[in-house]
This record gives sequence, C-alpha cells and structure tokens, in this order.
Amino acid sequence: MKPENIIECMSKFDGSGLDGHLLKLLLAVLETGSITAAAERLGVTQSAVSHLLDKLRAITGDPLFVKRGRGIVPTARAEALAQPARDMLHQMQLFAQGAAFDPLHWQTELTIAANDFQRDLLLPALAAHLRSAAPGVTLRIVPSGAPSAELLRSDACQLVISPRPPDGTDIVQKRLFEDQYRVFYDASVRSAPATEADYLAADHATVAYEAHRGLDLDRQLLARGVRRRFAVRVPGFAALPAFVRGTALLTTAPSLLARTALAGLASAPVPVVCPAMPMYLIWHARYQQDAAHRWLRGEVEGVVGPVLHEVS
Repeated sequence: MKPENIIECMSKFDGSGLDGHLLKLLLAVLETGSITAAAERLGVTQSAVSHLLDKLRAITGDPLFVKRGRGIVPTARAEALAQPARDMLHQMQLFAQGAAFDPLHWQTELTIAANDFQRDLLLPALAAHLRSAAPGVTLRIVPSGAPSAELLRSDACQLVISPRPPDGTDIVQKRLFEDQYRVFYDASVRSAPATEADYLAADHATVAYEAHRGLDLDRQLLARGVRRRFAVRVPGFAALPAFVRGTALLTTAPSLLARTALAGLASAPVPVVCPAMPMYLIWHARYQQDAAHRWLRGEVEGVVGPVLHEVS
C-alpha cells in the first residue's frame, strides 16, 4: 500500500483490529530491519508479512517503514510504537495466563541473551527440560556481548546470563555460580607456564566482545600492574582453540570451558593471582512478580547444579 493511500483506508479500521499478531509483526520488522527476516522469524511468508503490515499501517495511519536504498527503515512513529507494543504483548500474555500458571500450556517464544561460554554450558540442558515441561515454548538464544540495560528494557530478551550485569535501578540480578580461571595451552607444543615470569613472557590469545574492552580479568590484572602481551583477540571463547592449537599461545579462561569450547587443550593453574569469575541471571524489574517469568528463572537455576556437578 502506498503511503498516500493509508489515510484513505483508515476509516475501514479502528483499534479493535489490533491483535497480538500485528504487534509481534511490528516488533519483528523493527528488530530485524527486513521483511524477509521478519517472515523467517515469525514462520510465515513474505506476502503474509506485507499484508499484515498494510493492515497495521491503516490502523496507525503511518507508513511505519519506508524504503532506503535496497532496505527499509522505520519511521519515527514506528520507533515510538515499539515499547507500547512490547507492553501490550506482555499484558496480553498475563491475561491469557490467568491467576494459575501452567507451563504445559504456555505458548510463547522466549529470548535469552548469553555469550558462548554460558550458552554452551547451561542452555542445552535448559532447552531439553523445556521440551518436556513447556512444549509450547520456543527458546531463542542471542549473543549478549557486554550487555546493556537497554537490552532488557526494550524486551529484546527476557533474561540475560552474563558475568557483567548492566547498571540500572530497574535491572535485577541473581548470582548463579562462580568459576575460577585457568591457563589453557597446547601440550604438544609447549608446557604450562610455571612462574609469573613465564606467564608474562608468553604471547596470549584473549576474548574481546567490544572494541577496546577486554575481559574483566584483564582490567583487574592491569590494576595490579600485571600486563599480558596479546597476539590475538577474538569475539568469543569458542574461537580460541583454532588460534591456540598448534601454537605456543596461552589463553586464560574460565575453568568450566574445559568441558565445552576448550576441550582438548591442556590447562593449569594461572601462575598469577586471578579474581574469580561470577555468573549472573539478569532480568528487568517488570518481570519480577510475573508467574511465568518466575517459573523460567527457577528452571534456569535448576539446571545449574546438575551441570556443575556433571563437570566436577
């Protein structure tokens, strides 16, 4: 539908035509920036997305998305509608749940933000449990990077699992576990660093989720005057083995990675004093008393013990 025809069609619709499908559509197009990607996320055809988008344009009296080059961009009105749409979807979910929450009848898509370490350690067990306890739930996992409060405020995800809780009086956190760092290396190439001097003389590979921001470990070591020499920086722990294997590089990482990404590499205690690495479950305060969200948080906490016991 052309933008100039939208107002003409407004008389055919009113707010009663608005439903959850249209709200999810708006958010999908906003978050993906693409009709094609929105269709893939929603599991419908591109023509269905275009049809529903025309209906939503008629209801709102705004083009919502306009062409720019080969893509589309949201209008100011579309951006302004994003948070009300998220709030309305949340209220609809509460309305459907009623007073008694039953996970067996829960129909939703849950998004959890987690980087590769916590993703691979905890979330396969959670997904397996949800398939039996809440079969109507689709679990969507996205990277958290160094998470911001806006990630939760915008409802881009419902939970974050990270060692870096963002600041904000509306952000709630709970510690899940704590891990210790170890130094990983290829035993076919070199031996473990025996002293601090050996450790600091070596070249290191490390993780940086953002430019100019390394691991909290490095910030804390630097504060004590311990400076490592980095030869490689990668965007996630899963990338480290390809750079360490077959080389004399060292990498210092949480010990639990010996079970996932760094399996196959040798490891030893770090020959310098290292801080522990905590891991937190993080959510927005608006979900604090939500029955479904409380249940979900309990399920995440429930997989931690067995996973850590299995590792030990």
